Amino acid sequence: MNINDSIILFFTLATLAAVPGTSVALVVTRSATLGVADGIAVVSGIVIGDLVFVSLALLGLSVIANTLGNLFLTIKYLGGAYLIWTGITLWLSQSKASMTLKQRPLGSLVGSFLAGLFMTMGDVKAIVFYMSLFPLFMDTKSVDLTDIGIILTITIMAVGSVKISYAVLATKIARTHLNQTMITFARHVAAACMIGAGSFLIVTN
Repeated sequence: MNINDSIILFFTLATLAAVPGTSVALVVTRSATLGVADGIAVVSGIVIGDLVFVSLALLGLSVIANTLGNLFLTIKYLGGAYLIWTGITLWLSQSKASMTLKQRPLGSLVGSFLAGLFMTMGDVKAIVFYMSLFPLFMDTKSVDLTDIGIILTITIMAVGSVKISYAVLATKIARTHLNQTMITFARHVAAACMIGAGSFLIVTN
């Protein structure tokens, strides 16, 4: 890949990452209700999931992905159930307007990471998307380790930077402008988003 293609790919992935959707909603709501660390943990899970799909697409392993369809299906259902369970737990939990590290629920960072990972891994069609995207920027028949390294780095930088920006902004807004009533409302919205996302993963093909 040349420098121009790399720049265009970066901005393409960054733009797509910025489009509001379930992943953005999850990052924002976990950040607003639990703090920026949880938001970044969600982002880490999302990025890891994207890297798996990018790697499969670059290595032409969509056939293997289809062969392992049952595995992905299991991950999808487990991810959906986990998101629903997390949403219910968040809905029933108590929160304070000023969340500190000591007040963070035990294991919330791991929970946030898994929520982001499961949500991303539940969408196996992402492999098809990446396989249709990358030929626009490179000859996929002559991919080498350098190209793979460049694309994986671009993915981390583009997706990670945009989602982390959402996390930081959501946390700042929550801590400076929301009172206890609004925090509770935001927590319920976050819970509803996770329950909805989990249900969506389970019922969609």
